Amino acid sequence: MATLELRNVNKTYGTGVPDTLKDIQLAIKDGEFLILVGPSGCGKSTLMNCIAGLESISGGAILIDGDDVSGMSPKDRDIAMVFQSYALYPTMSVRDNIAFGLKIRKLPQAAIDEEVARVAKLLQIEHLLTRKPGQLSGGQQQRVAMGRALARRPKIYLFDEPLSNLDAKLRVEMRTEIKLMHQRLKTTTVYVTHDQIEAMTLGDKVAVMKDGIIQQFGTPQQIYNDPANQFVASFIGSPPMNFVPVRLREQGGRVLALLDSGQARCELALGAASQGFDGREVILGIRPEQISLGAGGGDGLSLLRAEVQITEPTGPDLLVFVTVNQTKLCCRLAPDISCQVGDTLNLQLDPARVLLFDAQTGERLHLARHAAPLQDNVAHIAGR
Repeated sequence: MATLELRNVNKTYGTGVPDTLKDIQLAIKDGEFLILVGPSGCGKSTLMNCIAGLESISGGAILIDGDDVSGMSPKDRDIAMVFQSYALYPTMSVRDNIAFGLKIRKLPQAAIDEEVARVAKLLQIEHLLTRKPGQLSGGQQQRVAMGRALARRPKIYLFDEPLSNLDAKLRVEMRTEIKLMHQRLKTTTVYVTHDQIEAMTLGDKVAVMKDGIIQQFGTPQQIYNDPANQFVASFIGSPPMNFVPVRLREQGGRVLALLDSGQARCELALGAASQGFDGREVILGIRPEQISLGAGGGDGLSLLRAEVQITEPTGPDLLVFVTVNQTKLCCRLAPDISCQVGDTLNLQLDPARVLLFDAQTGERLHLARHAAPLQDNVAHIAGR
């Protein structure tokens, strides 16, 4: 096991070409599971290849256990990698595929047999050892690829989108297997994915990337609850965060956001008045599960009356879509709620969970939260 640190790592492919990686700074502790997540072309696989030594860096340093390995060849970094394509030798048996790296290192045959048996038991593939890759399912081939990496007992494991070729059900199963494997082995792991569900469920730490830049680095909970900008907020979460354009105004020492469903209007009190926010147009962000149904009485809890346009039952949830400020708004409600297209709902937004983003840059804006009770969070409700 080992620590991993990246110090101002840059990667460029030539003069006049935009940098693929720009001042990447990361540090994970011994035994941590790091997720590199982002859309296609964001640089996450390039960064993985730089850590492995398959690509050279143009600047900065990569340290494993405090030692700079930036100039080392891949074989000298003591890293094992699992590829998206599995990269198994088709003419070799499962046993020989797992043992291949050990034979290259000239380990005694008894030690090789012992290690193959250990890995096969860990991954529950003992019954597959005599088969060839062509006789295996996609999930079984992935287990063999993982077994080949595990047999080396490296300092760091690297996974490059290992589940992207599997069907949805098998991805869930293999995700669980990888998490259990990490819990057993406690080996430092870096995992590349474009799937935010994998990022949230597998990682101890998550680095969200875009255009070769780390947009935010933190725990899954930090990334989800406190996104640094609109891109991070939109990329992490399923269903994704709602983004509604609003105009702010200040009144009575509070910042108010106008919401209009076409049936009713309300002004939601978001925080204490801040210089420069009066009249400003921003993007209001709120996650679907942070919108609930109000009682519809005069208790000040029902913030906005809106007409149901689409319903999507998912089993554990009911997704309801309405329109606010001419923008589709997704509400994640309990599955036993009875509502149909055309019904009118009284929706309650939690002001404490509302986020604001700059309409031009997407950067997060911060307001000083006021201590007003919930019933005071509605400045005005008007029906139409």
